[in-house]
Amino acid sequence: MHLGFACLETGLTRAKNAVNILFKNISIVAIGTLTYTLVGFSLMYGADVTGIGLFAWDGLGVTVNAADQTAAYADGAYTRWSEFIFQAMFAATAATIVSGAVAERVKLYPFLLFCMVYVAAIYPIVGFWKWGEGWLHVRGFHDFAGSALVHSVGGWAALAGVIVLGPRLGKYGLNTKAILGHNMPLATIGVFLLWFGWFGFNGGSVLSADPDAVSYVFVTTMLAACAGVVGAGVTAQVVQKTPDLSMVLNGALAGLVGVTAGADVLSVPAACAAGAVAGVLVVLGVIGLDKLKLDDPVGAISVHLICGIWGTLAVGLFSAEHSLLEQLIGVAAVGAACFPAAFAILWIIKTTLGLRVSRDEELRGLDLGEHTMEAYSGFQIYLTD
Repeated sequence: MHLGFACLETGLTRAKNAVNILFKNISIVAIGTLTYTLVGFSLMYGADVTGIGLFAWDGLGVTVNAADQTAAYADGAYTRWSEFIFQAMFAATAATIVSGAVAERVKLYPFLLFCMVYVAAIYPIVGFWKWGEGWLHVRGFHDFAGSALVHSVGGWAALAGVIVLGPRLGKYGLNTKAILGHNMPLATIGVFLLWFGWFGFNGGSVLSADPDAVSYVFVTTMLAACAGVVGAGVTAQVVQKTPDLSMVLNGALAGLVGVTAGADVLSVPAACAAGAVAGVLVVLGVIGLDKLKLDDPVGAISVHLICGIWGTLAVGLFSAEHSLLEQLIGVAAVGAACFPAAFAILWIIKTTLGLRVSRDEELRGLDLGEHTMEAYSGFQIYLTD
């Protein structure tokens, strides 16, 4: 999935920033995993230190006892090591969602610092509320594989980043200017890689090798993605009067995000409905954010935040076993925790270290400005708005 993110974000942005995008994506996996190892896992799956499901802690590092290292853990379903490495990838995913939204104008090291802090503290604490059996879990909130706890957590941070940074140069003037991605085949490869990886994302969230449960999740995941493509394609044709490839690519991802919270409990028709509605929402979200002059080069906010919220609520709408009210409470709680925290962290970094590259560096491209190299040897850079 991280290879998919790297390809998608690179393809949907300009060639002069390709190295920077790729550097961020591989760095986030490393930094996110190491940070989650040091403190994140303890905050997410440690002992409840409040008694009311708000905060957990087991000490620094990944703490396991002898029984946890074997299949005796979790009634033989998997080991604690399996739980750790699986959840570490989720943590890194929440951070990499932000990368695409702030692409082409954010400073490298301040951004990576933000990712480290966000994965160290915000993501695991919110995750504990449900997956660590905290207060949202007790209330009956359901998020099978992270529409809220991964995608909207990353989406809220992406929204904060876009607001704090401001739009790319030349994006908004008298009219909104479309800044086209430089490599649509690469973006398409990225979506297919993400789509394939999602079977691990959702299927792995069964947390066992139960063939009945895993295969059912595969089916709902696949159908929702397909419905997302159709929903986005039809909506783009109606609204924009053109079959827009970037919209249907994000439609596939929107459908996947839209089913992630309920892939284990939604019926086949409900999974298709969740994916189709997500496909519609992602197109309207991209257009709406542009009208608000919120510059998201890859549509990350629309895919992960808007459709993450939708997917979480879809569980309450389509599953008789779960309450729409509790799903709403979960959505509100995640947003109330993540957006202000992300905004505050980014604002502090902006006022101390600086968050945005200079005008000249942005025009020249971050590849030469931050990395002194080009993704494509001999590529000619033109300094234009």
